[in-house]
Amino acid sequence: MVVESFGAKDTFALGEKIGKSAKAGQVYSLVGDLGVGKTVFTQGVAAGLGIAEPVNSPTFTILQIYEEGRLPFYHFDVYRIGDVEEMEEIGYEEFFFGEGVCLVEWADLIREILPPSYIEVKIEKDPERGFDYRRITLAEV
Repeated sequence: MVVESFGAKDTFALGEKIGKSAKAGQVYSLVGDLGVGKTVFTQGVAAGLGIAEPVNSPTFTILQIYEEGRLPFYHFDVYRIGDVEEMEEIGYEEFFFGEGVCLVEWADLIREILPPSYIEVKIEKDPERGFDYRRITLAEV
């Protein structure tokens, strides 16, 4: 499925829609360049799950856990991961195969440890369509 976003509000709304329909055990891989709206999308997912606290990218902590919504929300940002062993030290399997919803920013960096089935969310800019335009592709892998 391909969705066009014409600004942060659209990107947030798509994330919120996904959060509202997310099920326990789902893993979302989030792929896109710096500044494409990965965090805005993630904030929408959190809102859809009923999480009211601020959601920011956990770039330096790698994992942020939110438990106040209808399902636990595990938000990874693996941009600074040096290798897969760091994910093993965090105990990623507990979250990837847990009772909550897992979203992994920069998931292409750890593709080899993603579960056999996940939903890839790819966010891309298209400068010809405008500064705020994004093409968001969702695909089951």
